[in-house]
Amino acid sequence: MTSSPRADWWREAVIYQIYPRSFFDSNGDGVGDLPGITAQLEHIARLGVDMIWISPFFTSPMKDFGYDVADYCNVDPLFGTLADFDALVARAHALGLKVMIDQVLSHTAENHPWFVESRSSRDNPKADWYVWADPQSDGTAPNNWLSVFGGSAWAWDSRRRQYYLHNFLASQPDMNFHNPQVQDAHLANMRFWLQRGVDGFRMDACNFHFHDQQLRNNPPAAKRDSATVSEVNPYGMQAHVYDKTRPENIAFLQRVGSLLAEFGAVAIGEVGADDSLEVMAQYTAGGDKLQMAYSFDLLTSEYSAAHIRSRVEQFEARVKDGGASWSIGNHDVARVLTRWGGKDATPQFSKMILALQLSLKGTPCLYQGDELALPEAQVAFEDLQDPYGIAFWPEFKGRDGCRTPLPWDANLPNAGFSSAKPWLPLAPEHVARAVLQQTQDPDSAYNFACAFLRWRKQWPQLLRGGIAFYDAPEPVLALVRSQPGAPTLLAAFNLGREDLAFDWPQAAAARSMQGHGFSGSATGASITLPGWSAWFGLID
Repeated sequence: MTSSPRADWWREAVIYQIYPRSFFDSNGDGVGDLPGITAQLEHIARLGVDMIWISPFFTSPMKDFGYDVADYCNVDPLFGTLADFDALVARAHALGLKVMIDQVLSHTAENHPWFVESRSSRDNPKADWYVWADPQSDGTAPNNWLSVFGGSAWAWDSRRRQYYLHNFLASQPDMNFHNPQVQDAHLANMRFWLQRGVDGFRMDACNFHFHDQQLRNNPPAAKRDSATVSEVNPYGMQAHVYDKTRPENIAFLQRVGSLLAEFGAVAIGEVGADDSLEVMAQYTAGGDKLQMAYSFDLLTSEYSAAHIRSRVEQFEARVKDGGASWSIGNHDVARVLTRWGGKDATPQFSKMILALQLSLKGTPCLYQGDELALPEAQVAFEDLQDPYGIAFWPEFKGRDGCRTPLPWDANLPNAGFSSAKPWLPLAPEHVARAVLQQTQDPDSAYNFACAFLRWRKQWPQLLRGGIAFYDAPEPVLALVRSQPGAPTLLAAFNLGREDLAFDWPQAAAARSMQGHGFSGSATGASITLPGWSAWFGLID
């Protein structure tokens, strides 16, 4: 398949996230790599997605597994070489897949040469490239800002005898975007990858770029955020009005937008903010910044038809001409099968929730393994790698459970992921759901995903149409997708386990659509939905 030639092709696209450490190991060291991705790209192409997003593979000490970058323009030897990356891009393009890579701009690794120079003195050429501040008169940190990963967001440096800001790990110092040289350096890094053929960027923590230069204290949160941040983490107790989501970021994102336009590339921003939907709308409005943004609104444990509807409706009410990327799973949250479906959820749940995600207005982003209906893996404390989980164990177990290796062949050691011991244990419950076995099962979650993605491409209503919702009883989500010149498409999803029926007056004029593999049905205005199922109808 080939992507739409239209300038806004991304509106019709589906993105597939690759977490390279856990995708496929080509050299037998237990860690996935770039040649491994290249070797298995046909698996992704068969799905029918349009673009791959590759999580960081840059030179890094790996204290946060690549999200601590030590060289923005090189590949960490763990993952391969620049030549391996070029081969990956060439193979992806040959298969009709566009390539998106992560950009982690708000912070670097502590061993990045920029920070090594910055911390060496207060008057070196890069002294102002990071956020430095003097202690208060009693020696304590400059203010009350907190780290996402726990504790103060400030770390003392004995060389400069100042504190530096780190919104994440202490080994991830934050850059000072108020310095134009920092912005220029990052734009140059991005240009390097665009010249190598990448088609876009996923902008990590893109609302963290700027800080309040007066270093004012954050006020207490009016309502504690326990949805996007674990309850055991005090980060959710503050209203984050000064440490991130500052207004100066708009102008920087416009500079990013100009660079993207030069190459015909696109970007999607990760937004973790107190009012994330508003920030998503701001960052995608006007056609001069990011094309898409996503938040953690559908990545939490909150699961109901009302919640999903409210998130989409609120974004639609605020957005102008940008786009949402509705993601329900990624490398930072528990796998959706377990998080929303529960411990005993079956692949049928994955089929239903995938169809729902692909029926919302926006650019869906799928996470590797969700097409296989993989549940959250249970990782023993002694096997944990994630510093976030180690810090808050056992109340919060971190992110390793969604990062375990993909199973490729149930008949091979380590399910075909690697010939060596994997960096994280391969979950035993994943083995039976390996790729090879699912390709041979016509009723598998993988084959359903392939079929539904092909089916979706037939309907302009799902690719570009508007969206509206119908009042339906929980746990039913009923929506309408409409596109000028095309019939009206109706969709109803039973988010619960039990069979149910409800009346939908519009359904009386609709004919049921075939080819999506669900058992929902309509008789007149009555929709019958078995547990975890969906129904689609068309009004000509």
